[in-house]
Amino acid sequence: MSGFLALIGRDLRLARRQGADVAMTLAFFVVVVALFPLGLGPTPALLARIAPGVLWVTALLAAMLSFDRLFQQDADDGGLDLLALSGLPLAVVALAKAVAHWLTTGLPTVLLAPLLAVTLDLPAAAYPALMAGLLLGTPTVSLLGTVGAALVVGARRAGVLVALIVLPLTIPVLIFGVAAVEAGSAGLETRPHLLLLAALLAGAVPLAPLAAGAALRQAVE
Repeated sequence: MSGFLALIGRDLRLARRQGADVAMTLAFFVVVVALFPLGLGPTPALLARIAPGVLWVTALLAAMLSFDRLFQQDADDGGLDLLALSGLPLAVVALAKAVAHWLTTGLPTVLLAPLLAVTLDLPAAAYPALMAGLLLGTPTVSLLGTVGAALVVGARRAGVLVALIVLPLTIPVLIFGVAAVEAGSAGLETRPHLLLLAALLAGAVPLAPLAAGAALRQAVE
């Protein structure tokens, strides 16, 4: 556990020093969402109808921007070899990377989403579903991202490959996340959709680090 927490702290310190990467991800999220009211015009009914899909799709795409760097820097400077020799299971390393990624990109996205939802005229009744869905869905995306990032360590055009691997895996998260917000907007029950998101997270927590660890082991060997 101490090694796990130390690795999370190390990645958080690196993210703070390389603040431009985190800022780019959040700026992408803000700018893309802000473009929709400008492109579609100030039509509240239209904006409210597309708001759930816009917020969720943009959040997923913003997360993709940083996945290719999860393990690549450690692979380039030899840190990945040291982690493999440290005695810490590579699955635990992958889980720590996913936690650090979510804290630096997923959590800020969750906090920004309600502010951006205002620009899309999302009904106030949908805000709890939006927040709860993102809190359950974005960690799942981070976990899936570690699998994709581990599979492309050392590959050329890693960013494109990660997107091709991870985006199809995130489709269930997108479907249930959008459905929860739409149900909240319509005054319907959101609990079934949120429970499905929770089930996806519960499955990703043990399985994604194991898959990423196996891919890292192959990269190291």
